[in-house]
Amino acid sequence: MTVIATLTGLRFGNDPCWPIATGSAAAIIRSHLVWRGYLTMPTSSSSTSPRSTSAQEASLTAAIEAIEGTEFVAGCTEISRLFHGRGHCFDGLEHLNIDWLPPVMLITLYQAESNERLQPLVDKAQVKGVGRVAVQHRYQRGGPIDWLLGEPLTELVVTEQGLKYGLQLGRSQNHGLFLDMANGRQWLRQRAQGARVLNLFAYTCGFSVAAVAGGAQTVVNLDMSKGALKRGQQNHQLNDHDLRGVRFLPHELFRSWGKLRKSGPYDRVVIDPPSFQRGSFVASEDYQRVLRRLPELLLPEAELLVCLNDPTIAPGFLIELMQQHCPKATYVERLANPDSFPEQDPNRALKVLRFHYQAD
Repeated sequence: MTVIATLTGLRFGNDPCWPIATGSAAAIIRSHLVWRGYLTMPTSSSSTSPRSTSAQEASLTAAIEAIEGTEFVAGCTEISRLFHGRGHCFDGLEHLNIDWLPPVMLITLYQAESNERLQPLVDKAQVKGVGRVAVQHRYQRGGPIDWLLGEPLTELVVTEQGLKYGLQLGRSQNHGLFLDMANGRQWLRQRAQGARVLNLFAYTCGFSVAAVAGGAQTVVNLDMSKGALKRGQQNHQLNDHDLRGVRFLPHELFRSWGKLRKSGPYDRVVIDPPSFQRGSFVASEDYQRVLRRLPELLLPEAELLVCLNDPTIAPGFLIELMQQHCPKATYVERLANPDSFPEQDPNRALKVLRFHYQAD
């Protein structure tokens, strides 16, 4: 029998869907901190070997080629992930992502790198006509940004599949839109016509923007952050949306079920929580509390999009929780992540699971 340790204790079993994390509790916590960039793993003696250096050079070449293969069209504001090192598909650059946030190329680092080592990326971007390059240090508190090319730009408006979103660079760790959730937003947009949508952990309301664009009848957005919801309202305004059917609730979820019931019921529900938010939500402990009470909010037939972005928790965790706490919701499929987010181990990537709810 396999013993599997989780943040909440021990779980026993050998189902491959369940290996959330193995080892001591300290090791599990450390893995969370490393993934979020708060810690860097110590460098082993082998990291300075010729083989390791060669791997780093090869990976940097792959990042340069990703920039080389991109057409940066003047006036085009469509965002994209240019290079996804965090998927562990490129040896030596697991700590580096590159995004195109027109007109800015953003390099995101999860461990320290010298500007000298990054300079070939900047040079290639400049040759391709990019006028602004920034680097974000996610391994530092707050994720500060330095500018390697061009004048700093803190506010910008980008597009994704024809919809506009406002981003902020250098204000906080996240700029306002998670690019790996693009397929989830598009899924909702295609199924929103006439729907009553509930968007939990709404952040800047990307799902809400997609739902209204798809013809949703009503949308209720709930998030603890008033600032995030204000930006969500601005995102709707960027798209000239009629907001009479859209609500923004700056509340803590577990104290707001009455408000949600009053605004419901709903036939489209998105649950996209942080994996860990101190004092508010811990996925390994609190997700079951959401699913247990979910039927109170649903129409007799509903579509659910249940999400989690934690590399230490596999999809089977959410499927099993749904079976236990909301058994009338049947697992349908896992939505594919965008092709620009290659992953060596899909279980570590963003999980976007679709369920169909059918009451008796």
